[in-house]
Amino acid sequence: MKCGVFVLSCNRIVRESIERLIRKRADLDLLGAQYAHADSVNSVIESGAEVLLVDSLPFVLEPNGWRAAPQAERQRVKVVLIAMSEDKKLFLSAVKHGVTGYVLQDSPSIDVINAIRTAASGQSVCPPHFTRVLFDFVSCQAAELPNAHMRQRWGLSRREQQLIPLIGRGMTNKAIAAEFNLSEQTVKNHVHRMLRKVGVGDRCGIFEAWQARADSLL
Repeated sequence: MKCGVFVLSCNRIVRESIERLIRKRADLDLLGAQYAHADSVNSVIESGAEVLLVDSLPFVLEPNGWRAAPQAERQRVKVVLIAMSEDKKLFLSAVKHGVTGYVLQDSPSIDVINAIRTAASGQSVCPPHFTRVLFDFVSCQAAELPNAHMRQRWGLSRREQQLIPLIGRGMTNKAIAAEFNLSEQTVKNHVHRMLRKVGVGDRCGIFEAWQARADSLL
């Protein structure tokens, strides 16, 4: 069964080149190709396309663009961005808005075809070196989530949150004080307040509560 593809491009040369590429593939069916604009959303939906190729990131991100499509359609149609820049922030923004594929502007034409096929199979595709960008982003988010939830749930201050990993490493109040250039009494006061807020009996319980929360969010 052929995969239906719709192409939206602000560049006529790019659009026509992609059209020719798709028509040469027996497993792909070009269902439409046009300039990207607000009315294109309805055209894509009515075509029944499985994969949407688009070279306009604003069309994907702006409220009156692809985001205006019904949620069911946004989940059904796989969006693959083509001719994109190396900007990591734009890449992450695209991923957060549901893009399935991200193909750079200097990629060979076969990468576009492979991206269509990969998206149609239910997988995601991006430049190999951007995989690390995703890993780093997820790692940072995972590190922030427990702290954010602890702040919301137990009201721990930023400084108190900073003490948790050190407590988990078994550092004494004196060693922690030296680490943050604080007095030992100040650290003792922080730990005392943390025990009361978290509702545990000893300092080990603080780290255990934090670890349990982190595990539950993964």
